[in-house]
Amino acid sequence: MASEPDPERLRALEARLAKVKGQAPPEKTETVKGFSQGEVAWRMVIELVTGMALGTGIGYGLDVLFGTLPLFLIIFSLLGFAAGVKTMLGSARQLTQTNAARAAKGEGD
Repeated sequence: MASEPDPERLRALEARLAKVKGQAPPEKTETVKGFSQGEVAWRMVIELVTGMALGTGIGYGLDVLFGTLPLFLIIFSLLGFAAGVKTMLGSARQLTQTNAARAAKGEGD
């Protein structure tokens, strides 16, 4: 172990530190209207699950009301799934358009 640090290594370290300080800060994860990608993904999952839950609930309620237990439950579960997928795809389309508009303005950096 040396008692004095090597001056050549110190100069090299100072040059590397100056180079790093001169660089732009690291990029953040891409956001959409202030939301992270994880939050956008959860939004889409919630839209899909909500559509399915509403369809299943309506189908079950109609089955209890009319006494045809599996019929409306199956039909409205599938309709709820389709509505959830449609809503989720609409949100994805909207977010894509927002990102494209931001990129065109130069705000994506």
